[in-house]
Amino acid sequence: MRAVWRRGAVRLVLVSAIAWALLVLLALAFNLWSCTSSVSFLSALCKNDSKVLYEPNSMGLSSKPLHRCSIPVADDPDAVVIPKRTPNAIVKKLSYITVDKQDRDSPPLFGGRQNWKQREESFKLNATMKVHCGFMKNSGADMDDVDVEYIKKCKFVVASGIFDGYDIPHQPSNISLRSQKLFCFLMVVDEVSLDFIENNITVKVDSAGGKWVGIWRLVTMHRLPFDEPRRNGKVPKILTHRLFPQAWYSIWIDGKMELMVDPLLILERYLWRGKYTFAVAVHKHHRSIYEEGDAIKRRKRYARPLVDLQMKIYYHEGMEPWEANKRMPSDVPEGAVLIREHTTIADLFSCLWFNEVNLFTPRDQLSFGYVLHRLGDALRFFMFPNCEYNSLFILHRHTREHSSKVEWAKTIDEIVKKGLKESRGGLGLWTPYPADLSSVELPAVKRTSQAG
Repeated sequence: MRAVWRRGAVRLVLVSAIAWALLVLLALAFNLWSCTSSVSFLSALCKNDSKVLYEPNSMGLSSKPLHRCSIPVADDPDAVVIPKRTPNAIVKKLSYITVDKQDRDSPPLFGGRQNWKQREESFKLNATMKVHCGFMKNSGADMDDVDVEYIKKCKFVVASGIFDGYDIPHQPSNISLRSQKLFCFLMVVDEVSLDFIENNITVKVDSAGGKWVGIWRLVTMHRLPFDEPRRNGKVPKILTHRLFPQAWYSIWIDGKMELMVDPLLILERYLWRGKYTFAVAVHKHHRSIYEEGDAIKRRKRYARPLVDLQMKIYYHEGMEPWEANKRMPSDVPEGAVLIREHTTIADLFSCLWFNEVNLFTPRDQLSFGYVLHRLGDALRFFMFPNCEYNSLFILHRHTREHSSKVEWAKTIDEIVKKGLKESRGGLGLWTPYPADLSSVELPAVKRTSQAG
């Protein structure tokens, strides 16, 4: 009798567990369907404010943030009203230095030879400004004439990039007919990546000579400006306004990502609704650049002594670790999606951000918060929840793993003796800093996650 009772109890537990699992799956499926449903009252369930949703853990005792959550986008791309452009209030005119004095005696560098005084002056806001912003004369990053002509018509841009054959283009989904007509989908590639794509995917050539993979227009960059593929990838990512100067708005997504949300709805939700000019997601794990630097060193994503040197300079210049009372929810972005209106102040931010990447390490998440800190409240900026960021796209694997010898270097001597020093980027790390950093001690890092 007791054995029969035990078997019955086990069956009851199993049935209950299965029923609970089915209920959870049904609820998740209903939530996903309701978010994309054409039935207005169902889709409205997803259109509340931007709150991070939570799910119970396996024991049901506590909760944790969802990896993905509903994005409160508008219902219909055709109903979105495109507003007037944001007026340029603080910086009214922005121009760029294109020739350094030193270029007369040595080959030009794409990022120029910005000295420490010029760098400091570039953070002082004025109505008229002229700054370094890449694209020095005769320094590379050239495009074919057919592509230069094509992008002249591109005022709304979805941009991406693939360098050194690390990815293949992924076709966006849920793109409305209106957005297909309104946006240029521009995939910047180097010659290595173009060859890889042509050998693995069908590339169509139009009557003007333009190359296409589905909705993506392939824009080939010739004479790469940097030795390091990661640095080359920063050119279309950060300097989108320089590569596509006619663009009013742009959405950047990394090459390994597949966009799942209509770009017009993205602009409405992240820029126009709150009257912002720049939007990016909060990093999933880190808030402080010093914590991010620590993670980069642990994961061997760039030479440890060079990361430390960059962080020492920032700390010496007043960049404190992030705290909850800061005006921004994080100093570290999830930088694979950048959403911008190309106003002069937003373009200036991009220039200054690129200059830091050019001077120091290609790990752009380290310098992002520093530039934002230097500009204060000048930029209308929105950092949105990470779970929304993960709902914008599907992440695909690289075709192969990227690795650079400099990433494993433990000492400056090792970099010098093995010839690992880059010749065209990161030169600020090798130019004497105008202050003594020997006594600067980096703030202690409290590791808040197991990432890396």
